[in-house]
Amino acid sequence: MLGKGVVGSGGGTKAPKPSFVSYVRPEEIHTNEKEVTEKEVTLHLLPGEQVLCEASTVLKYVQEDSSQHGVYGRLVCTDFKIAFLGDDESALDNDETQFKNKVIGENDITLHCVDQIYGVFDEKKKTLFGQLKKYPEKLIIHCKDLRVFQFCLRYTKEEEVKRIVSGIIHHTQAPKLLKRLFLFSYATAAQNNTVTDPKNHTVMFDTLKDWCWELERTKGNMKYKAVSVNEGYEVCERLPAYFVVPTPLPEENVQRFQGHGIPIWCWSCHNGSALLKMSALPKEQDDGILQIQKGFLDRIYKTIHRPPYEIVKTEDLSSNFLSLQEIQTAYSKFKQLFLIDNSTEFWDTDIKWFSLLESSSWLDIIRRCLKKAIEITECMEAQNMNVLLLEENASDLCCLISSLVQLMMDPHCRTRIGFQSLIQKEWVMGGHCFLDRCNHLRQNDKEEVPVFLLFLDCVWQLVHQHPPAFEFTETYLTVLSDSLYIPIFSTFFFNSPHQKDTNVGREGHETQSKPLNLLTVWDWSVQFEPKAQTLLKNPLYVEKPKLDKGQRKGMRFKLCLQAQNFSPTESTKERAVMHQRQLSLPLTQSKSSPKRGFFREETDHLIKNLLGKRISKLINSSDELQDNFREFYDSWHSKPTDYHGLLLPHIEGPEIKVWAQRYLRWIPEAQILGGGQVATMSKLLEMMEEVQSLQEKIDEKHHSQQEAPQAEAPCLLRNSARLSSLFPFALLQRHSSKPVLPTSGWKALGDEDDLAKQEDEFMDLGDV
Repeated sequence: MLGKGVVGSGGGTKAPKPSFVSYVRPEEIHTNEKEVTEKEVTLHLLPGEQVLCEASTVLKYVQEDSSQHGVYGRLVCTDFKIAFLGDDESALDNDETQFKNKVIGENDITLHCVDQIYGVFDEKKKTLFGQLKKYPEKLIIHCKDLRVFQFCLRYTKEEEVKRIVSGIIHHTQAPKLLKRLFLFSYATAAQNNTVTDPKNHTVMFDTLKDWCWELERTKGNMKYKAVSVNEGYEVCERLPAYFVVPTPLPEENVQRFQGHGIPIWCWSCHNGSALLKMSALPKEQDDGILQIQKGFLDRIYKTIHRPPYEIVKTEDLSSNFLSLQEIQTAYSKFKQLFLIDNSTEFWDTDIKWFSLLESSSWLDIIRRCLKKAIEITECMEAQNMNVLLLEENASDLCCLISSLVQLMMDPHCRTRIGFQSLIQKEWVMGGHCFLDRCNHLRQNDKEEVPVFLLFLDCVWQLVHQHPPAFEFTETYLTVLSDSLYIPIFSTFFFNSPHQKDTNVGREGHETQSKPLNLLTVWDWSVQFEPKAQTLLKNPLYVEKPKLDKGQRKGMRFKLCLQAQNFSPTESTKERAVMHQRQLSLPLTQSKSSPKRGFFREETDHLIKNLLGKRISKLINSSDELQDNFREFYDSWHSKPTDYHGLLLPHIEGPEIKVWAQRYLRWIPEAQILGGGQVATMSKLLEMMEEVQSLQEKIDEKHHSQQEAPQAEAPCLLRNSARLSSLFPFALLQRHSSKPVLPTSGWKALGDEDDLAKQEDEFMDLGDV
């Protein structure tokens, strides 16, 4: 399926140990001739992929409470993935195979996707690492995409158990060197076979031309300039080769402190205000150096404060906002809610699920990020101020907040190409340390912080609240989060552009070998067939209408009349932005009616939090700022939404929700049979196909052969009983699974004879 297929996480550990012991190995049992002659499933290897170790007669459990049901097969470990080869692969029909990931199979785990490995010894679950003296009878793998795999090794040969368990532990847990990543093996082996998608127009921001284009698009080229002073990374290895700074800033200032203390341009608003970021200067103890730094910063601030630049508001994200430790701790608690080993564990946590969710603080962190982005948006949109984001290296929270601000203010960033270009600009070229933050090399667990995943979760909140404003879907965001752990794409496997160019041979002229051509994750044809890619595009997206020449003239005439009606006392700044402000905010200053929620009558629990230290960073001490923010927020939400203008999320408590598709997709109990988003999208695509068919008939009747026929709208699986709310990441399992009834339910069914007679009346879910 998209990403991977459903995997059971069952075999309840609390089930009573069976008294019957079989001394016959499973491979010796053949109930019919079909099993004897059945072909062995072959392992699909990518270019450069090598098998390291394997074990046969491994039982992969499916999630079924109080039983040990599963599928027998081979467990293989390569230098790219852990793969289970069972007979359930052939259970997919032709329609379903079109939604499979072409790189990762439904029973595959990339080595970088493994989070924790556990072993079960005499019904006790223990974490596995290093050299083992005793090998487990069951292997449990928790994945970073929240899948849970359970493998029974009881029927596997002892030598094979030792090899496969030791191999998996070593290749997933031991520290690695960057050059040993499969990324380089794949790129070397597939050097002549990599075909890029010609329809992929994502701006990579690896040339000066790309930055000039972005300046032109945002009308920021009057006050800012793209510079090539860091070409060859001679000034700073942390910064990209090309970036944008204020026009009056001398290029020698950039070289002064290796790029630290320099205001770097992120984006310009329609009213002239801009979003900037700056990395802090190195901390020094020497008074002389401190005075030099102070004088340097004073000159920088004078440059960006004098006209034509707007007033600058500084946001110090290192001291007045979230810490990376808070994000790391919150997510560690949050993910445990979804790493469920069996159904019993799922229902045990169901009673206290909301209290556990609240105690993790993950949703609160999402709310704080969205609120901070709205505050900055208010400064730029309503107060016409420049905002300067400060952070130690400007590569974590700066990336997060600047991206959210642009997503709210710039409709281009809400298209798929625009969103991908935004990630390239702010995250990849912005120097976010994906290698460290995802802990791909397993060198430092303390550096592993899911900042990018937090960003995607914030984006999902916006997509969920305003679906027509985004060209992409939540499925797109989910497969993007999965792609973090697929090491054939270079996008998320380097800490900086310098590190990438150094390791692929693009830096320096002395290297004679041809630079490696690494794939980018934005070429979705590498992972998905065209039919599967339809799930990434939102059929409800409202495209911006194109005005013809007559309408444009009328619009200009209307704007001229508006400008003439201004009183002479109004400022030049107000005249410049009046017509654009009408697209997003009301011009009236009257406050909307009070609303219950984050800014009004709070619950007792939230009031207690506001009185404590934990929320002190969230609420700014300035009453004036809070009043402006509250008025801006309430005023926008009191008006109809313009999907091609400013877009603000609801941040009241109940509006911040759990991203169900990503976090719950592997749990069978969370599925809605035949319902959910997939059912809605399937119906929408069918309706679109009917509308297009009717439109073509009308066009043929009125215009004959003048217009080319439109492409047929692709549809999802029709009349498939295996669809659920978690499609395409999970399909209903085909094996038979009778519901387990509590002991008290047997009396209602009568005695055993009656039960035997009634058995055929039950629906076998495996046949559905």
